[in-house]
Amino acid sequence: MAFDLSGRVALVTGGGRGIGAATCRMFAEAGAHVIIANRSPAPAEALADELDRAEAVAFKDLSRPGLTALVDDAVVRHGRLDILVHNAGGTDWTAIADLDEQTLAETIALNLTAFIWLAQAARPHMASQGWGRLLATSSVTGPKVAMPGTAHYAAAKAGLNGFIRTAALEFARDGITVNGVEPGFIDKPTGSLFNDPEKRARIESYMPGGRLGRAEDIAAAMLYLAAPEAQFVTGQTISVDGGALLPETHLGITLLDRLD
Repeated sequence: MAFDLSGRVALVTGGGRGIGAATCRMFAEAGAHVIIANRSPAPAEALADELDRAEAVAFKDLSRPGLTALVDDAVVRHGRLDILVHNAGGTDWTAIADLDEQTLAETIALNLTAFIWLAQAARPHMASQGWGRLLATSSVTGPKVAMPGTAHYAAAKAGLNGFIRTAALEFARDGITVNGVEPGFIDKPTGSLFNDPEKRARIESYMPGGRLGRAEDIAAAMLYLAAPEAQFVTGQTISVDGGALLPETHLGITLLDRLD
């Protein structure tokens, strides 16, 4: 049975590329009208032109008033907001010894605080409908594993997971679910270390399935969590990592190869 989002209005931050774009496509294919909020306007506008039910809006102001306005404007234009996905995120890799106030503040604002203000703004609109889906792109980095140079990002994502659980508890009686998806290694078309064939092959050798994840793998989890069928799932974060966290160490992959 295909998931049906007909008549739903979805707002997706960071929707212009990668996971965000794949999520927008799947939501639109399922019948939703998608509002693509992106910091770079060109890819969002190109995607909106490609999809049947979509529009592009700016996503630059991470302040509480700016994010509240983003949500309220969507409701004014469409009369409702059913699904909000905060996918925008990321940071520059920086060792703890080199971390400065600006990098830390910007990382926390984009990866954690923005979702808090978006959820706060969306709640009354969704509560008035008795139905809503609040979703966020988290990460396995922070909540489950550690990686050098990502302490600030990891702290933000771990905090994001904590917020998801508490918001789910507070919003449940409004008919609103709050969930997240934790991507593992996901292939990116540009600006990625995966573009180096040698590095890519080395990383893939440690993946149980032998490949990197795709944006569509994450979008599919988002689609399920946004659908009516996920009404009894809330306060959860689903790891979509191809089983990368399953081995006790990389040695586990080596031992698995010996069993074949």
